[in-house]
Amino acid sequence: MSAESARTIALPSGEEIAALGQGTWYLGEDPARREQEIAALRLGVDLGMTVVDTAEMYGDGAAEELVGEALRGRREEVFLVSKVLPGHADRKGTVAACEGSLRRLRAEQLDLYLLHWRGRWPLEETLAGFSDLMEAEKIRYWGVSNLDVADMVELATLPGGVDVAVDQVLYNLSRRGIEWDVLPWCREAGVAVMAYSPIEQGRLLEVEALGAVARALGATPTQVALAWVLEQGVSAIPRSGSPDHVRENRGAADLHLPAEALDALDEAFPPPSGPTPLEML
Repeated sequence: MSAESARTIALPSGEEIAALGQGTWYLGEDPARREQEIAALRLGVDLGMTVVDTAEMYGDGAAEELVGEALRGRREEVFLVSKVLPGHADRKGTVAACEGSLRRLRAEQLDLYLLHWRGRWPLEETLAGFSDLMEAEKIRYWGVSNLDVADMVELATLPGGVDVAVDQVLYNLSRRGIEWDVLPWCREAGVAVMAYSPIEQGRLLEVEALGAVARALGATPTQVALAWVLEQGVSAIPRSGSPDHVRENRGAADLHLPAEALDALDEAFPPPSGPTPLEML
C-alpha cells in the first residue's frame, strides 16, 4: 500500500491532486479523541491521501485547529481545502473568513477555498472576495460546494466565474442524482467534482448488496463504496478519526471494480432516470 499507487484527478489548471483524500467533518470536537484523530490525519498523508478538506463551520473552527496541529511541519505535502460559510460570503466577509481559517490552520495559503453553500449574498460578492484572496496569494484556487447545475450555469456567466475549479457535492451509491446533470456539466466545463459523505456517513455499509460485492472481491464494503466513487472520475473525501479506518479507506485507491461488480451495484443502487434536486447533508 504505497503512496505512489494513489489515483489522481485533474483540476482545470491541469494540476493533479489525490483522488482519495480526507474529510474532517465532526473531527476536533472531542478532546478525548484528539490524539487519535491527529494520528489518523498524519497517517493519511503518509499513505498518499494528501487532500485534506475542512471548513470554518466544522466545530466552529475546531476541525481547522486540529488540522493545523496535525499538519505542523508538513504543510507542503498537502492540498489544503477549507470553506467559507454563506453568511460570511460577501466580499469583505469572504476575505476575513479566509484569514480566520488560515490562522486556525497555521497556514499562509489555502490550495482551494470553497463557498460552502449558496446563501443570501450574491455570487458576485463571493467571487470578488475570492479574487482579492487570489491577488493576495492567500488562496491558489477557488470553488463551490452544494451548487446545482442551474447555479453552476449562472456562476459561469459572471465575471471570473469560469475560473471555478471544483464543485464539492454529496455523492455516493445512494445519492446518484448528480449523474443526470451536475456531473455531465462539470465534465464538459472541466470542473473537478469532489464527493463528500462518500459512504453516506456509514449508512451504506448496512446494505447487503454492497456487502455481497465486497465479499466477492475480498474487500470491505467501505472500500467498494469509495472505489465506486473513484471509478466515476470523482474525488472522495471520507472522514476518519482512527488510523485503522484510514488504512481501510486507503485500500480503495488500489481497488478497481470489474464490470460485474459495477453491474451489481447499478442494480442495487439505480442511477437517476430524470432530473433530481441536489441533495445535501
